[in-house]
Amino acid sequence: MKKTILASAIAAATFSGAALAQESNLPTVYGNIQYAISHDNYDGGPSSVDHFDNGSTLGVTHSHEVAPGITGFFKLELEGIDADDKAESSGIDGLDEAYIGVKGDSFGQVWVGSDDSTYESAIDEIANFYEVGSMNIGGGYDTGEGDLVQYKSPSFGGLTLGAAVQVNGDDKDGGKSYPWQLSAVYAVDALELAFAIDSNDGSLDYSTNGVDSDGNSTLNDNNENTYGLRASYTVGDLRVTGQYQTRKDVGDVFGVMGVYAIGKNQFALSYERGEEDGDAGDDKKDVITLQALHNLSDHMYVYVEGYFGGGDDVYEYEDSQGNDAVTDERTLAAVGAVYYF
Repeated sequence: MKKTILASAIAAATFSGAALAQESNLPTVYGNIQYAISHDNYDGGPSSVDHFDNGSTLGVTHSHEVAPGITGFFKLELEGIDADDKAESSGIDGLDEAYIGVKGDSFGQVWVGSDDSTYESAIDEIANFYEVGSMNIGGGYDTGEGDLVQYKSPSFGGLTLGAAVQVNGDDKDGGKSYPWQLSAVYAVDALELAFAIDSNDGSLDYSTNGVDSDGNSTLNDNNENTYGLRASYTVGDLRVTGQYQTRKDVGDVFGVMGVYAIGKNQFALSYERGEEDGDAGDDKKDVITLQALHNLSDHMYVYVEGYFGGGDDVYEYEDSQGNDAVTDERTLAAVGAVYYF
């Protein structure tokens, strides 16, 4: 499950109940159940239908006043529920987010733990937008979402600065390292501009994004910086986003997306292209994604998504004889429903 829509909905529900929670000093509990059915087809290869849990979670948040003008907060969000199949589920067995921090109007926000990284939040909007998202192309940055110390400044006339460092100790795979990220986001009226850097200095096991045959990350053996740019413009109910990410000897990713909301409905269309470079090869991949989403109520929505992928033999599969094979075309259609509180 990609995060943008659901995260916004959960945030709205969470903050709407914040006053009551603060009065009683009780934490706010939230959660969701997500189901989806997909049809996945590899050109010249297999087709499959799957019913799956698309990222159901259960979480809790809390905040309190540490001192006048300073608020302490925490969040814990658990996943791995496998709500589609009781026989296969072992209950909640995964962690999505967990962090603590402090914030204030004068100094901004500092938090420690597992969360979306500074670079990801600033730049990678398209890959994180869709619900299923299994074919979307994320940027080639390796710093993950755990062991992070992050900072976000207050707004300086619309300019917000961000920084993060991942603290990997001696016991981590790959040894001690301190990869870092920096970001700058400028918002004025309907326009939002963002720039970010990831140093990629950490263990390869922390790679979370990149370009491979299934839209998953590519492990890279260099620590060249990743640079990302994003521009978004919102006019009424229409939001248009363009973004570009590059990493030397690994590749480039760029994309454009439009999202239009009308009443209880939302429609989205995007185009993404990934191009490998240098030691990574020279394969190219394109993905067109469409979404139609309808809000049934304040707590439930349904959606349809279609993914159309092409490229240079970039989609890998296992043929009927059990051999590895590749194709240059793949399509995926999905329908799903989400209930959240």
